Order: sequence, then C-alpha cells, then structure tokens
Amino acid sequence: MKSNLLLLLAAAIWGLAFVAQRVGMDYVGPYTFNGVRFVLGSLSLVPLLFYFRTSSSAGSAAASYRADARAGFLAGTVLFIAASLQQIGLVYTTAGKAAFITCLYIVLVPILGIFMKHRIHPWTWCGSLFAVSGLYLLCVKENFSISYGDLLELVGAFFWSIHILLIDHFADKVNTLRLAFFQFATCAAFSLAAALWLETITINALLQASIPILYGGICSVGIAYTLQIIGQKDASPSHAAIILSLETVFAAIGGYLLINEYLGLQEIAGSALMLTGMLLSQLQNLKPSGNDVSKSSAYNK
Repeated sequence: MKSNLLLLLAAAIWGLAFVAQRVGMDYVGPYTFNGVRFVLGSLSLVPLLFYFRTSSSAGSAAASYRADARAGFLAGTVLFIAASLQQIGLVYTTAGKAAFITCLYIVLVPILGIFMKHRIHPWTWCGSLFAVSGLYLLCVKENFSISYGDLLELVGAFFWSIHILLIDHFADKVNTLRLAFFQFATCAAFSLAAALWLETITINALLQASIPILYGGICSVGIAYTLQIIGQKDASPSHAAIILSLETVFAAIGGYLLINEYLGLQEIAGSALMLTGMLLSQLQNLKPSGNDVSKSSAYNK
C-alpha cells in the first residue's frame, strides 16, 4: 500500500507537470527545458544527500559511490533519451496522441519483462488491457495515424519502459537518493549539451518559462522521480507501470482546472477504465499465496 501510494503521488505530480511542459515549450526549446529542470532536480536533492549521509570507511564509501554513479549514469542516459523524445514529439503531434503513445509502457513493461524471465500475473495483464483502453478514450480524439511526432513518442515509450525496468533492477541494490541524484545529473548534462548545440538559450526566455521550469525541476524531477525509485522498491515493474500511467488522468484533471480544458463523457469513461485497470492489477494481493505475495514473488527473475 505504501509503495502504491508513493507511485500514485508521483503520477499526480507528473500529470500536473504535463501542463507545465506544454506552457514551458512556448518560451524555450525541449532540450533547454529538460536541461534546466533536471539541474534543478539534482540541486534539490543535495541537502538530502548531506542530511542522510552514512558513516562508513573510506574504501567502502568510495565503492558504494562508484556503484551508485554507474547505476545513475545508465538510468540517466535512458531517461535523457526518453524525456527528449517526449518533448520533441510534442512539437509535431497533439498532446492527446503524445500522452496515449507514451503510456503504452503499460503493455511494453510486462512484454519486456518476459524476456527478463519475469512471470506476469494474469490480473496484471487484465489491468493493462483496461488501462490501455482507458488511455485511448482519454487521449485520442482524432483518427489515429502515425506521424513523425507519433513515431518519436512510440520510440520514447520503449525507453520509458526500459527506465522503469532499470529502476526496478537498481532500487534495492544501491542508495536511493544517490541513484536519483546521479541519474538527474546525467540527464541534465546530456540535455544542456544538446541545448547548447541545437538551441538558442536566452535569460529572458528562461525567466518567462520560470514557473513551469521550477515546477518541472523541483516537483516533477526532484520529488516525483525520487518517489518512483522508493515506490518501486516494493512494487513489481508491471504494477508500477499501471499506477504511473495514471499521470494521464491527472494531466486531464490539471488541464481542466488550470487551463480550462473540458472533460467530456469520453474522458471521464477513460479515466474510470484506467482506475479499474489499476485496481484489477492489485487483485492478486488480496489472497496471499506462496508465489504471489510480494514483489519478489509476483514475478520471478
């Protein structure tokens, strides 16, 4: 329950961040937006890193930091690719299509998990189907066709799936805060390098986009991605994918409350299906058994 609530809170923060991302793109390019917000996300964790630092020998501390840095670099590289494809794709496709295609990680995560010898519970598959159906109703308003932007979002969904599986792999093996910090710093470095090469960065544009960037950096990156790592310590990646996909529901609610986007019957039905999918994926936990009680037995590695 604790893990589910942490992941749900992360989804809520990311959902509202979708509005910030749309507004921020009016003033700065995608690489600039991602670069600055991930720098802010990294800096927001520095006080926590000092506060929760552990006392250990110099040798073991150095080895631990190297392991955390390697894990963070790998996760941050995948995060950079996924976040970049999502931001660039938004330039060429509609927000509805982008949200739907991105959250196809609901299905991709359990499919990729099969190749990693994860055993996926039938209720998880059932929940995934409901969630994808809900995503379609919530997001797709026009004829579904694959454009250049759609293709970018589809490739991005593949990398979001890999990121969820990577976090699942590292979450209980390395220090949570350091993993988060190193992956943010890696993503920030790659994004800023691309921004300096491909985009024009001005102080005035950054000031105009300051509120979306601050929310995207401190809340979406610093808080939500860290909650994802903590939450995935005790949740299987397939369950996490379904819960995190509820960011689309929160994005729709945020759009209605903040920028007056109307929620029709189709959107409400889609949100209800997604909620049903999340609940169905958790049914296996209602009857504990020898093989389906916890993360370690909900799927086998």
